[in-house]
Amino acid sequence: MIKRSIYQRVKPRIFKGKAIIVIGPRQSGKTTFINQLLLDYPGQYYRFNGDEPDVREQFKNATSTRLKSLIRDKKIVFIDEAQRIEEIGLAIKLLVDNYPDIQVIATGSSAFDLAGKIKEPLTGRKYEYRLFPLSYQEMVNDHGLLEEKRYLQHRLIFGYYPEIVTKQAEEIELLTLLADSYLFKDLFNLEKIKKPLLLEKIIRVLAFQVGNEVSYNEIAQLVGADNQTVEKYISLMEKAYIIHRLPALSRNKRNEIKKGQKIFFWDNGILNTIKGNLNDLSSRSDVGALWENFVISERRKYLSNNFINDRSYFWRNTEKMEIDYIEERNNLYSAFEIKWNPLKKVRFSKSFTGNHDVYETKVINPDTFPDWISM
Repeated sequence: MIKRSIYQRVKPRIFKGKAIIVIGPRQSGKTTFINQLLLDYPGQYYRFNGDEPDVREQFKNATSTRLKSLIRDKKIVFIDEAQRIEEIGLAIKLLVDNYPDIQVIATGSSAFDLAGKIKEPLTGRKYEYRLFPLSYQEMVNDHGLLEEKRYLQHRLIFGYYPEIVTKQAEEIELLTLLADSYLFKDLFNLEKIKKPLLLEKIIRVLAFQVGNEVSYNEIAQLVGADNQTVEKYISLMEKAYIIHRLPALSRNKRNEIKKGQKIFFWDNGILNTIKGNLNDLSSRSDVGALWENFVISERRKYLSNNFINDRSYFWRNTEKMEIDYIEERNNLYSAFEIKWNPLKKVRFSKSFTGNHDVYETKVINPDTFPDWISM
């Protein structure tokens, strides 16, 4: 098992009187992660799988007494795919309130679903964590920096979903299966998604616009929908951890754009599968965009995994001067240009550096990335 970064945060929270909730995309390794946590508690836990119809039935209108009869003398309750169980938040609340010596652990594949069910019932009663696909940092910790640097081009094409990493001879088949059968399963099951074909059109447009500023109006025209529908579908994809939005930095400077945003994919393998291009980098014309998506997504994974609250942006002004990625910490800004070619010369806009409190500027290329990603 590849040890996940959040392990050191979650493990000390066991038996602290609150439920542990782990949310993330399907196939990101949530069940495997909980199995890691439970290795030290053999025979002490009871597992429920929310995908099983009889499990869902058992939790319907459950009382604390009934729930206790289900778990008997076990000290840990693990509820996998918890978002599939109606009123799961209330059931967990009953366990936490009535049996404080029992540790409840629940995983869910969709933040918009599970988080909605647990938010109110579990206020003040839960520790909540996000688990993404594997990260560059986790892989370096697992088998060393030199080995992971050798895999860099491979990661830009196939990404970091656990099954893709561990079954390297089957990447194309598994990525296709992941994108078609798993990734959108929660979205397609939502009543709000009335037009699955439209969703597929929107996400394909987004895949080809990675690195560029996104316009809902432009996307709406391309896919034949209205702006509100496009925005709603993009919001749902973000909550399902398929994509993430990077807003424009605006501090009321006269020439800065106010409401721009870019959209990136959490995983390069999914991005390339949606684009229908899993070819080697040597035959690609979009390497710059793949590198930008990889760098920004890996950095944001790192910040989340290590509970760092820096804010992330890009920057552009009305003269179309731009900085790829910016982090804000304690009202200081770090500005980063992301370039695949290490020899490419870069100048940072004086319109930005001269009007903001800049802590550092740095070019992120394959040579500088390893040191920067975990700083």
